[in-house]
Amino acid sequence: MTSKTLLALAATAAVLPFSAAANRPGEGLTARFEVEFMQMTIDHHFAALRMTELAAGTDTQRNPQISEAEGTSPTPGFGASPAKATLADLKSLARRNNRMQREEIMTMQTFLRDWYGIQYQPRLREDSRAMISLLERAQPGADFNHVFYETFSRHHYTLMEPVNGCMTGTDLGHHELRQECQNMWHSQISDINMMRHELKKHFGIADYQPFRGLEPLRGSAGGPRGDHSGGHD
Repeated sequence: MTSKTLLALAATAAVLPFSAAANRPGEGLTARFEVEFMQMTIDHHFAALRMTELAAGTDTQRNPQISEAEGTSPTPGFGASPAKATLADLKSLARRNNRMQREEIMTMQTFLRDWYGIQYQPRLREDSRAMISLLERAQPGADFNHVFYETFSRHHYTLMEPVNGCMTGTDLGHHELRQECQNMWHSQISDINMMRHELKKHFGIADYQPFRGLEPLRGSAGGPRGDHSGGHD
């Protein structure tokens, strides 16, 4: 047997166990955590689709060129929505999140199907309904822009603790899931920081936090918006 053949066999032996582990359910406690985490994340992202549709509006057919007037694809179960946001950067953020979170929903659905045999369809949970309701009631323009930044920052923040669990407590063989969670953590923290700067720039709110009081120390207490020294209308 040649040295090249030995090297090839060794490489195959090193890859096969890892690949096999990545295509089967988690072991022990990791299985239940992964299923509940992915179902929760799918529902969480599904709510974000509706929130971003309200901001950027919906288009049933995309224009060939990207423009500030471009909307998002409508979510099944919801009708067409005109754009309520008037800030170009906000609408751009909404379109980007709509696209990214649609992709992440499909990825999580694939993991659930391939690893656990679960065909999962998203649903709106009560906490998300409260956020969507705030945005539906907000008046188009400055009122909506303000409410969206606070509410969407809050929405992003509520996923951070579960994502930390994903990055530190999922099955050791499911590296693809941890990579998805790392991507979500970085993108959503970046968005929160951007929205905090926008709240200061457009509304004079310099100390917005997407949580209330000691939530980061004591756990989430719920609520559709975070907090700042000016309070809420």
